[in-house]
Amino acid sequence: MNQADVSKLVSKLRIKVRPNHRNLKNPKGPEGRLDKLRKTVTGLVKYERIELNVNRADEARQYAERLISEAIRHGDCHKPTMDVANYWLLEKELIHKLFKVLVPRFENSKLSYTRLINAPRAQNTRNSEKVVLELRDNPYPDLMSKQSQDKYLIQNVLLDAAKLDYRRAKYAEVAQKMGKASNGKLNDEVKEARNSKESMSIKETKDPIENKTSGI
Repeated sequence: MNQADVSKLVSKLRIKVRPNHRNLKNPKGPEGRLDKLRKTVTGLVKYERIELNVNRADEARQYAERLISEAIRHGDCHKPTMDVANYWLLEKELIHKLFKVLVPRFENSKLSYTRLINAPRAQNTRNSEKVVLELRDNPYPDLMSKQSQDKYLIQNVLLDAAKLDYRRAKYAEVAQKMGKASNGKLNDEVKEARNSKESMSIKETKDPIENKTSGI
């Protein structure tokens, strides 16, 4: 018995797919689960890099890969593909971005359209594992770049400038506090000097009277 070539009907995904779907608990049941996945796919297409729980990211990634692959394969003149895009993208202006921005970006790519990266996890926390789900060739700095410490990269130049401005502001603040403190000390010294002079003058005025009384 001849089996139909499935790749002719549905494009093959370029990522590993789990045999069982991820468990995404939702009080609304399967409908709420799909709503959560639709919001995730919409956010991914809109922002091109999002941070979320690993279960939700891994499950939504499959649908984002399928959506982009079908858009590349059939284009915006294919009604079933347009219906799929209309269903998964809650913000309808993103349909234009899918076909006019993402399709030209990935049509000649041989890699997967998305990438899943483990996010740093805070110590001593019970929160679930976080990951970063992003579209490849996004406009943000590469999270996996080996040259992240290069001082001439634009993000490092901006960070160095921000650090310098922060230090200057702190130094000015400390100098201002020291100036106020020194002025306060000078004022106290001036007051003490004035008080000492006044006390000396009072003694001088009292001494002659005491001398006269002692002479008597």
